[in-house]
Amino acid sequence: MTGHGQRIPEEYLKGYPRILTAVAATGRRLTREEIRGRRALGERAAEAGYGLRGLVGAHLAAARAHWPEMNATSGTDATSTMAAMNTFDSVLAAVEQAVDAFAEGYERAQRLAVRQEVTARREFIDDLLYGRSDLTRLAERAERFGLRFAHAHTVAVAEGPEAYDEGHEVPRAVERALIGRFGDRSILLTTKAGRLVCVAPGDQDEVLRYFAKRAYAATEGGRVAIGRPQPGVGGVVHSYEEALNVLDLAERLDLEDPVLHAADLLVYPVLARDRQALTELVVSALGPLEAARGGAQPLIDTLTAYFDAGCVAAEAARRLSLSVRALTYRLERIHQLTGADPADPVHRYTLQTAVIGARLLNWPAETFVESASRTR
Repeated sequence: MTGHGQRIPEEYLKGYPRILTAVAATGRRLTREEIRGRRALGERAAEAGYGLRGLVGAHLAAARAHWPEMNATSGTDATSTMAAMNTFDSVLAAVEQAVDAFAEGYERAQRLAVRQEVTARREFIDDLLYGRSDLTRLAERAERFGLRFAHAHTVAVAEGPEAYDEGHEVPRAVERALIGRFGDRSILLTTKAGRLVCVAPGDQDEVLRYFAKRAYAATEGGRVAIGRPQPGVGGVVHSYEEALNVLDLAERLDLEDPVLHAADLLVYPVLARDRQALTELVVSALGPLEAARGGAQPLIDTLTAYFDAGCVAAEAARRLSLSVRALTYRLERIHQLTGADPADPVHRYTLQTAVIGARLLNWPAETFVESASRTR
């Protein structure tokens, strides 16, 4: 049986002609058992991959093919004509019932398949980004989702003012834009912990740049972090963690750039790796600032603005909404308290590193650093 160009096996029409013949003879409706049977056949057809349009067409063609048999005994008098019309109505109602039950089973199987696919995809993404599961098995599953771990991959993570899941319009809009621009390029776009995540081949920087651009626009000014290209299955986890660490650094250091690259910020993880040494540096270099009126924070903010402005006093003063004279006074006060001159290249490196450390450690707000200061 052919429906709309697709060959439909007779097994999916099993019992259908018999039902129509019985309905034509008695005018009855389908029984519950017959409806259950049509639903079951619809589920099987969906699982086999046949299109619903072709299956419906096959049902209509079967009804048309058996119609002469149902009307073979019809006469031409008024009574016969009325009986034929009643038969016509009954058979049409039976066709409607049968097709509706078949389509219901088909759609139920489709919904189940979609749920299973979504579950499988979610489990794969969780295993991929957390580094769980057997690596060989994970690589096999990755091919199903378009990833090939023979090459390095880079992960970009975008966050916005709200949490996103895969059904949210923001990731859907970004995905449409990526597919429209690059087509199938072994790109995986998903969400994790409310953020957008894009996994792309490590040699396709243009994909990640475009993702960053679209994600920034879709999240209305969110922030995007891009890890470094990393090889193998474990490389995806590594690049993903780098991107997350960059987002954390951006928040703690109040970095303003909307797109940040882990490769450009490697100094910060290096500083943070030895927390004890960094704490000692912060306490030693900046601890005396706590003796200033108003505490250490205003002077740390002054140093931050001064260094971010390239040690140009006028620009730093503008950023802090101060006069140049007021800024100069603050810098002199820092020199008095710490013994280090921010304008001196020899002292500048120590002070700037200590300021970065203070921001990484959230000092002076974190009490453990204050405690360390008191024990010295």
